[in-house]
Amino acid sequence: MTSFEIPEQQWAQVVEKKGGPVVFKQIPVQKPGPDEVLINVKYSGVCHTDLHAMKGDWPLDTKLPLVGGHEGAGIVVAKGELVTEVEIGDRAGIKWLNGSCLACSFCMQADEPLCPHALLSGYTVDGSFQQYAIAKAAHVAKIPKECDLEAVAPVLCAGITVYKGLKESGARPGQWVAIVGAGGGLGSMAIQYANAMGLRAIAIDGGEEKGKNCRELGAKAYVDFTTSKDLVADVKAATPEGLGPHAVILLAVSEGPFHQAVEYVRPRGTIICIGLPAGAYFKAPVFDTVIRMITIKGSYVGNRQDTQEAIDFFARGLVKAPFKTVGLSKLQEVYDLMEEGKIVGRYVVDTSK
Repeated sequence: MTSFEIPEQQWAQVVEKKGGPVVFKQIPVQKPGPDEVLINVKYSGVCHTDLHAMKGDWPLDTKLPLVGGHEGAGIVVAKGELVTEVEIGDRAGIKWLNGSCLACSFCMQADEPLCPHALLSGYTVDGSFQQYAIAKAAHVAKIPKECDLEAVAPVLCAGITVYKGLKESGARPGQWVAIVGAGGGLGSMAIQYANAMGLRAIAIDGGEEKGKNCRELGAKAYVDFTTSKDLVADVKAATPEGLGPHAVILLAVSEGPFHQAVEYVRPRGTIICIGLPAGAYFKAPVFDTVIRMITIKGSYVGNRQDTQEAIDFFARGLVKAPFKTVGLSKLQEVYDLMEEGKIVGRYVVDTSK
């Protein structure tokens, strides 16, 4: 059996108080419980959720002190005595859903993200912005040996989340889907998953750089909200017959785009809410929603099967996460760029730096 030398101390980024900033410091390496594994995290993607966790601006309490992060890719270096499905030396990923009870009605129907006892990486339990992290063995993502750990890290949240949202939309091959916030980390992957699923993507975001990136990733049209004089009309015009997209994937981090989607989605279309702007509400006219038969749904993270399907798209080369890698010590700088809206694609942190 493969064995690894595990240190007693490790480097981590720790949120010590609500609002941050993160503190780069050494903390103890934890030991896995009976049903857990210890993963030597090599790389971790940085998600907008991590910024919310640091700021504490969601209506869900975080643990403090907190190690954030939920896109951790690495190697299993230790496991509990009850773990049989994962071996030491396996490649594995830490996702947003760190664990669930596996016994409630939600878990038994493959809706484990809705488990009332769910453990959330980098939020209610420590996550992947550390060199060694704990996760429930039943919920770790199994990463094929041919996958590059640095490149696959963003799939563990961004990829799984948008893939799940596209599945929830019910859009069929050949149909049109608008992706709002298409130039960000989730959006850049949503375009690719849409293409891989046979859908036609309309990217909506702001700025020429994001537009160029979206087109290179395969978007059939790009609508720039910073220059468009009538965004609703422009989105509709990008579709055949000008009826609007069959589905809208809302990844926006502000409230306005959520209200606007009702105006341009196609009759009998579906609006999927994924982005979580702090304190936001979704408002839609009842009359239009009824007579146009519009469906409005929330889509959370994927289950275990969704996870493996999303990783399989990546393993087959159908999806690539545009990313830039920096050292774990630079995490606060990434958060600053995120708050300024200056990130195109995804940032990944290397835990060795």
